[in-house]
Amino acid sequence: MLPMHDDMRLIATARLHLHPQDAGHADEMFAVLSDPAIYEFENAPPESIEWLRARFARLESRRSADGMEHWLNWVIALRDGALIGFVQATIHRDGHAAIAYVLASRHWGQGVASEATLAMIGELIYRYRVRELTAVLKRANHRSQKMLLGLGFVEADVLRATLAAIDADEIFMTRAATVE
Repeated sequence: MLPMHDDMRLIATARLHLHPQDAGHADEMFAVLSDPAIYEFENAPPESIEWLRARFARLESRRSADGMEHWLNWVIALRDGALIGFVQATIHRDGHAAIAYVLASRHWGQGVASEATLAMIGELIYRYRVRELTAVLKRANHRSQKMLLGLGFVEADVLRATLAAIDADEIFMTRAATVE
């Protein structure tokens, strides 16, 4: 069984702070998440600040309703405090974590998403004892695929992808939980 810490920590890197996400981040994150470029491949911007605040409040439990998954969400802040995106992980009881990330487009191509994701991965491995990491992305999202490859992820074999029940236009990537 995985340790289920309720006390998420601030994670600091050379350029960033990852703050445990809470409802108080909704106003500033609404502006970040309203960037239309983020949604080129999937999803849609939040419908309102109130909707986002309620969603963030629900996620503060850090657990799924059935208690079988641990939900960890961090907002990404530059050292000056400006929020620019988020990283998140769903930790499953089998020791694997499904990760995701969103970054405002004006910060793409600067290594910020890699830095934030790698910092989260370290926290997942050391504090939450995650043994495997997975990510699902749209096949056409070459920028995200390149980033994940750079972080040591590989495309899963056909059987793993089939078992993950991904869509035909998606890629299922995986990585052993080791720190680089």
